[in-house]
Amino acid sequence: MKKTLIIYNLTAVLFTILGFTSCEDFLDQKNPAYDSEGFYTTEEGLKEGVTGAYSLLYFDMNWSVPACIVLDHYTAYGLEQDENNSIGAGGALNPDNGKIQTFWSAEYEIAARANTVIYGAEKAISQMSEEAKQYYAEARVIRAYAYYNLVSAFGDVPFFTAPVEIDQYKVGRTPKGEIIDFLIKDLNDAAVYLPWTSAQRGRVDKAVAYGLIARIGLFGGSFNVNNKAGEYFRIAADAANKVIGKRKLAQNFSDLFNLTGQAKSDVRNELLWELMYSTSGTKKLHVVGYGHSSRNYASSVRFPSSLIVDTYECADGKRIDESPLYDPKHPTLHRDPRFKYTLAGHGDTVSYTNTDGNNPLKLILNIYDDKTRFYPRKNAWYTAQNVDVTTTSPSLVNNGVGYLWRKYSDENTEQLMSSSSNIILMRYAEILLSYAEAKIELNELDESVYSAINEVRKRAGMPSVSADRKGDQNKMRQLVRRERKVELVLEGLLFVDVRRWGIGDMLNEHPSYGQPKPDIRYEGLGLTDIPNFKTDERHDLNDIPSYESYKDKLRVRDRNRYWNPKFTWWPIPRLETNRDPNLTNPDY
Repeated sequence: MKKTLIIYNLTAVLFTILGFTSCEDFLDQKNPAYDSEGFYTTEEGLKEGVTGAYSLLYFDMNWSVPACIVLDHYTAYGLEQDENNSIGAGGALNPDNGKIQTFWSAEYEIAARANTVIYGAEKAISQMSEEAKQYYAEARVIRAYAYYNLVSAFGDVPFFTAPVEIDQYKVGRTPKGEIIDFLIKDLNDAAVYLPWTSAQRGRVDKAVAYGLIARIGLFGGSFNVNNKAGEYFRIAADAANKVIGKRKLAQNFSDLFNLTGQAKSDVRNELLWELMYSTSGTKKLHVVGYGHSSRNYASSVRFPSSLIVDTYECADGKRIDESPLYDPKHPTLHRDPRFKYTLAGHGDTVSYTNTDGNNPLKLILNIYDDKTRFYPRKNAWYTAQNVDVTTTSPSLVNNGVGYLWRKYSDENTEQLMSSSSNIILMRYAEILLSYAEAKIELNELDESVYSAINEVRKRAGMPSVSADRKGDQNKMRQLVRRERKVELVLEGLLFVDVRRWGIGDMLNEHPSYGQPKPDIRYEGLGLTDIPNFKTDERHDLNDIPSYESYKDKLRVRDRNRYWNPKFTWWPIPRLETNRDPNLTNPDY
């Protein structure tokens, strides 16, 4: 019997029993992960094996926080609590970083489980039931997802499509072009056996398969892998176009990221693929919102940076340096409505759930004063100590730059310390924006491009694509990149986008600046204290601001932030290069 592929991490994988919000039992089972020959030639065996593959998607990069949430914090658009100690800033991006090892091992474990299922069933699958063929196709999609994540982080990586003997752990890297070409073909083949919308929430379907092809196509096109940029962008556009019209956007953007909203049928329609959580039966909970919220009620350990905050347009559809609506003294007002559903700043009211499950607790964020306003106490607002300011523990004041995430935190029906809202792996808004980006890169600026972007902007309550942008490739490129940032931030996609667009140098050329210092406050800002996005054409195109003209008035952290071209790819962990002499990190 062959040993399952768990590359360079030879400890046993223990599969746990997971509970999910769906009443279906497909994903809510024990996962024995049998490797016995012949086991996967039965429908029940395939079902068990795929369940094991799904269970591995939940791996954490932080305590009870899945990887897709953490990844954007390894760009300059997000901040972790430790200054200059993130993969995205300072010198922590190195082969000894434990988070990089975690990501590597976990993605290879997913691929290993999927490979075991696929290899075990491939000789018998043609004679098996339609349901079995669907399980088999799902395993192929899950494998492609794992390998895409590995390639997008590390570039060329070891690649296997079957269980591997121990003596095969010396193969070195496979070129990324070879891998993505295999994945695109395999996903197209697998899609044939999948429904457009899975009957059981949490399982992949045809829309996910084509959505993943679109991701891979954008990746291959942006990096011009094997000099086939045009071919890959065409693949991305065609794959996304197959999904367009098969699903719809939810009516309200804010419903996508909390338990109550996710129960709505229109939200289910947009959410193509989710990590499913449950508070019934065997619990499976996360603490995403708890780590993103005010220290007064939760634990502040991850924050948005000003680079993402200042990307949001004003309500008139203009960037903050171009809109008469923008007021530096009141920066959260008159902004794209997605701003208030994604971010919170000084003076904003935020709400969480009371420990007894009754009325929401509210407070007014205050980054300057020892006291602030809270609700409820006897159903009335009251003033009390503001821990965001007075604590010596991490907070948006001590460790952030004055802003908090609302995404996954604006929860009124369950405690943030034990959240069971689903975590999004893919949704329809991404499909629309991927289609638009691929077509823009092909310079095919037709009405279908404007329609795709307008659909996303209309749902947000923003103006349609302006007339001056139509027909202008650079202006449309700027807009679709801006839309991806403000629509999809904190969903793990900007981690790859930053590398695809080649903007890491600009994002990391200066420290992380934030809201005004305590001795300045907003009252001390002038009307000209506005970020400068036009230091050159690249900065303007990618909406990357400079704070140089008034930086002395602003909070600052990560003073040693810098960029090196080698950071485009993560280094393979030292543990792996020590085990396999054919795996090297020449740039590190």
